[in-house]
Amino acid sequence: MTVKTRFAPSPTGFLHVGGARTALFSWLYAQHCKGEFVLRIEDTDRERSTQEAIDAIIESMKWIGLKWDEGPYYQTKRFDRYREVIDQLLKEGKAYKCYCSKERLEKMREEQMKNGQKPRYDGHCRNDHSEHAPDEPYVIRFRNPDDGIVAFDDMVKGHIEVKNSELDDLIIQRSDGTPTYNFCVVVDDWDMGITHVIRGDDHVNNTPRQINLYKALGAPVPVFCHLAMILGDDGAKLSKRHGAVSVMQYREDGYLPEALVNYLVRLGWSHGDQEIFTRQEMIDLFTLDAITKSASGFNTKKLEWLNAHYMKTLPAEQVAKELVWHLNRIGITDLSCGPKPEDVVRNYCERTHTLKEMAQKAACYYQDITEYDPAGVKKWIKEGSVDVLKDSLEALKSLSDWNAQSIDKVLEEVAAKREIGMGKVGQPLRIAVTGSAMSPSIGDTMMLVGRDRTLSRIQKAIEHFGA
Repeated sequence: MTVKTRFAPSPTGFLHVGGARTALFSWLYAQHCKGEFVLRIEDTDRERSTQEAIDAIIESMKWIGLKWDEGPYYQTKRFDRYREVIDQLLKEGKAYKCYCSKERLEKMREEQMKNGQKPRYDGHCRNDHSEHAPDEPYVIRFRNPDDGIVAFDDMVKGHIEVKNSELDDLIIQRSDGTPTYNFCVVVDDWDMGITHVIRGDDHVNNTPRQINLYKALGAPVPVFCHLAMILGDDGAKLSKRHGAVSVMQYREDGYLPEALVNYLVRLGWSHGDQEIFTRQEMIDLFTLDAITKSASGFNTKKLEWLNAHYMKTLPAEQVAKELVWHLNRIGITDLSCGPKPEDVVRNYCERTHTLKEMAQKAACYYQDITEYDPAGVKKWIKEGSVDVLKDSLEALKSLSDWNAQSIDKVLEEVAAKREIGMGKVGQPLRIAVTGSAMSPSIGDTMMLVGRDRTLSRIQKAIEHFGA
């Protein structure tokens, strides 16, 4: 048997952390088993589904590197298939038309709740043979078994049993002719050969109803694996108030996809005490029986730690691709006037925690300086600083080889000649060439800025602070 998993988001919003983890676990299991991974867009909710959300989901999947083998399939393009299956169920007596009005259903539920009963459809139209006008509205319900139990072994939650008497007759087609979620899911999984359904545990209650549908259709029942929820830093269910919860928001905040994926894989799955995994290690080690039953707590500090790790250990050229994305976001699109992005990464990966921060600090290498950091100026531009800048400028002009070692050496000579520490030379120069007192070593900083820009900026700072 070829293992086949699927990720089936509803495009009513962006791809959030919980969905991304579900997609990752489904993808990893398919990869581990050398199977196939399907992307299916469940867009039957026409009022809430948007093209913007579809585009965002696909963009997010691509960014975190979850390549699908089939799809994306769209449920709205499969309506003919759903109607065909519904007609089959009607002919076989496994489904029926229900003409109950909204008012009747509401009154029925009110009485059930008043009597302490579980609200459920009473089967009024199950065997109704009364005549109805051709234009009288109706829904189509699945004829759920009257007795017996639905049992399944969930890969995370264990054995689950539900009495059929607790399940009502599910609506599988609305009065406007559109099929419903629970029905479409079953038909899709059947048609697409899905063997393992990995999803959030908010779907556990849907599973018994869906299993009865699989059996009514004569379709194989997949293996189910329901993932426990993700909690925020404060222990409450992860939500928008916890900050970035959509995948692309994490990109905007400066995280690498490798860091986010590595973090997500540890939310509910473990392999000993190992924290850092390559993509191939995840694939090789991932199994469903290692998924934990308890909810996972989202720890932003840990994600930041992983991000710092990957910024320092991934090839600079790889990290630079993300840095360019962030530079573009702050309006820097012409990189020809500055250093290679990978050189920026090499010099700033130890000094920044996110690529957003790195891009902000690197902006000075591609744009003219329009202001100087007031705190840095107050601390380092003192009496005599302008003279230090003048001496440094003259010494730097004489350099034939513009490299970090030569720059450091000539500035050390300036410091020795003036009998002052390197801090009183390097810091005023940092402010002059970057606008800030924070940067890599002064030699590396001037290398990134470039010879002509460095000399021009020092001259500009002399005129500014010497005025």
